[in-house]
Amino acid sequence: MAEEGEVVQTGEGGSRDVMSSLKEVLKKALIHDGLARGLGECVKALDKRQAHLCVLSSSCTEPAYTKLVEALCAEHNINLIKVPDSKVLGEWVGLCKLDKEAKPRKIVGCSCAVVKDFGEESEALNVLLEYFKKRGQ
Repeated sequence: MAEEGEVVQTGEGGSRDVMSSLKEVLKKALIHDGLARGLGECVKALDKRQAHLCVLSSSCTEPAYTKLVEALCAEHNINLIKVPDSKVLGEWVGLCKLDKEAKPRKIVGCSCAVVKDFGEESEALNVLLEYFKKRGQ
């Protein structure tokens, strides 16, 4: 899927990393209450076709879990992107406590997250959508 250092050119002549864009999009979706986290919530959102984007952890050890999510994404034509670590995904979707310095503590791993509502338009969202367009060709 997306390589860690993959960079997409933005329209303004700048460039942006796909993973940092994904992190920003997930944070905005969390703020606007448009995020489903965990297998149960994600499968419901995918099956009801409420999802715009699905994020799956590559470190998921249950093959049936990944097959189910990938099959639902393929069936409903929902964009799927993989991240390398479930702890990183857990941090991005807010499954952690923040200490006084706003550093994440007690991070819970998350194998799957679905964006049901992007929240607001942003450069990061445009970068992700451009990435999916290029990948779909």
